[in-house]
Amino acid sequence: MSNPNPVTPAAEQCSTQHPVNLNNIRSLHRDLLSVEKSQRMAEFFSLLGDANRLRILSALSVQELCVCDLAAAVKMSESAVSHQLRALRSMRLVGYRKQGRNVFYSLKDHHVFNLYREVAEHLDEEE
Repeated sequence: MSNPNPVTPAAEQCSTQHPVNLNNIRSLHRDLLSVEKSQRMAEFFSLLGDANRLRILSALSVQELCVCDLAAAVKMSESAVSHQLRALRSMRLVGYRKQGRNVFYSLKDHHVFNLYREVAEHLDEEE
């Protein structure tokens, strides 16, 4: 029967030939994400793991749009776009303003735009 948790040679080397450097670990803990923040970030990135939401963010990175124009731009129904916008608003990725009976959506702040732009540029480098 095989060992369910085999120890790799690197792990053996670390534990037997290299003691843990407690100063490095203490220093690392100051900068390491907390469990709570890492959970919130995972939820944030999970929300961005939807192609339709990314297309909506792409359109909003160019200009502010009302739901009907946004739906036409991304070729989705207004109902589907509204549903996705609610999810994006819940994570504060998009904001809105009302003008009469119309509601116009935009990216919430420069952080969202920078994140979108950096990922898009990263993917463009691969091509």
